Amino acid sequence: MATLRELKTRIGSVASSEKITGAMKMISSAKVHKFERGLRELLPYKDQIKQIMGHILSAGVDFHSPLIEDREVSKIGVVVFGSDDGLCGAYNINIFKQLLVELNSLREKYGTGVEITLYPVGKKIRKACDKLAAEGTIKVEHIDGVDSKMEGKTVDNFTHDLREAFISGKLDLVEVVYMQYHSISKQRLAIDTLFPVRADILLQGEDSATENQLYIFEPDANDIFNAVLPMFVLSTMQEITIENRASEQAARVMAMQAANDNAHKLQETLQLEFNKLRQQSITTELLDILGGQVER
Repeated sequence: MATLRELKTRIGSVASSEKITGAMKMISSAKVHKFERGLRELLPYKDQIKQIMGHILSAGVDFHSPLIEDREVSKIGVVVFGSDDGLCGAYNINIFKQLLVELNSLREKYGTGVEITLYPVGKKIRKACDKLAAEGTIKVEHIDGVDSKMEGKTVDNFTHDLREAFISGKLDLVEVVYMQYHSISKQRLAIDTLFPVRADILLQGEDSATENQLYIFEPDANDIFNAVLPMFVLSTMQEITIENRASEQAARVMAMQAANDNAHKLQETLQLEFNKLRQQSITTELLDILGGQVER
């Protein structure tokens, strides 16, 4: 049985842990609000680009871009977002499980001989992907500077490299596996196709094509389409990156809240045990005193 001193030490340690987890929760919560603001600021830009693309696609004019070209799939690139830091619960585990499901789905759809290259974003998910590479069935490509904390310029360069790999034929399909942010208590796993760009995504929100027939495109619709489409892809990748960072911090908020609750319950249990042991000690001392008086 623990002594009073040992219990007091454990209670102090648990109280310190509770303060630490509480502070970490507040920090992560502040970061979540920061990334929520980033998503709100990016949304009007992306919506405007989609509106322009939708007008072009629904105007009945001829256009062509290598970024929307569907071809036979033999080489696939999968960008999987995770975290660089821990203490975020089952965040990375859930993403990796979904990645395994998607890899099996791709093999079923395109054949077991399809070549798959993983592009992990985040140290934690990179370690898990390296285990798959060790089995010899999948290639993993690490890009310097690409992590879960990368800033806008790095996202731009990374997206450009993926675009060039698709255009050159190094990749026939590029998918992104990430955690989509909805709220602090709700994040959902998502899989988006980055290349080829699907026309139905660009046409979302376009109800009628007749009004677009009045548009005059200069220099021409195809040039505008090819100039704006890479901007749409980049804004999509920027949004995914911010959503991943917001989801990571939200998962950390929930993990720290759970740890804080557990620490509080443990502290209450230890305090109760401490009080019982102290009461028992006091009772024993009183009995000893009374026993000494009776002997006299």
